[in-house]
Amino acid sequence: MKQTYIAESPASDVTDNAQAREGAEAASGARSERDPFLTAMGERVRMLRARRGMTRKALAAETGLSERHLANLESGVGNASVLVLRQIAATLNCALAEVIGDVTTSSAEWLLIRELLQGRDPAALQRARVALADMFAQTPADPHRNERIALIGLRGAGKSTFGRMLAQELKVPFVELTRVIEQLAGCPPAEIHSLYGASAYRRYEQRALDAVIAEHARAVIALPGGLVSEPATFNTLLAHCFTVWLQAAPEDHMRRVIAQGDLRPMSGNNEAMDDLKRILAGRSELYGRADMRFDTSEKTLADAYLQLRDRLAARLGAEPVRID
Repeated sequence: MKQTYIAESPASDVTDNAQAREGAEAASGARSERDPFLTAMGERVRMLRARRGMTRKALAAETGLSERHLANLESGVGNASVLVLRQIAATLNCALAEVIGDVTTSSAEWLLIRELLQGRDPAALQRARVALADMFAQTPADPHRNERIALIGLRGAGKSTFGRMLAQELKVPFVELTRVIEQLAGCPPAEIHSLYGASAYRRYEQRALDAVIAEHARAVIALPGGLVSEPATFNTLLAHCFTVWLQAAPEDHMRRVIAQGDLRPMSGNNEAMDDLKRILAGRSELYGRADMRFDTSEKTLADAYLQLRDRLAARLGAEPVRID
């Protein structure tokens, strides 16, 4: 499509300002009740349009929206649909995040950094993250990092079972972070969620992890499956622990949880397996940031443990401890 650009002339500015006044006057009755988010988004759309030198009329022609609709949007009154915002973003040749607004749109430097990372493969992004972490580290690298083995993964992966076995053989404490969270909160995690919400639970999770790291230079730690979804807490874990993603097929996850007597995954949910697969798919990229991954499916408990132990020993540069 052909785009119309503004030349740097007072006439264009006058036209654009007149259109802005028209939109603002049309919404004068709601001016005092404008939502701050919509107001800020409208300002971003106006700024992005101006940055590209487009009049509102040109943007309306490109998107097929009315100038009045755009005027309301830019004045913070119009509550546009996601499809409309996506259409505007495509016309302005920017990411939808730039229209809606997030931390990566707050400055030109953020935009340039995001552009550098755009389209990179996971390995390149991991190298970039490690380099940035080293650049901005405010404390020295943790000398005990490889002596804290943290097991992550979904319920039923074997975190508690293998964690206890590893801790016993290595003669180090075994810590289930869920138990530490419960001690700090004075109630089970389910009650934390119901009484205070998910945000409160995540704060307890961070506090519990900080406490365990401070108390134990050597330990095997079993982590709640959802911890990886909180970036700050997960970064703390990656910085202070050698992390192992215990993997299993979805069917094995479900079978093991039910075998432990927990029927909640199936309770009132005919699509439990589909839900579990969606959770696993949603978290796989995060779990993949672990230092090591180990698949526990299609193995006996004894074989899986011996393989896990030997893999860990090889990765950490130590001879495996032999079981008599």
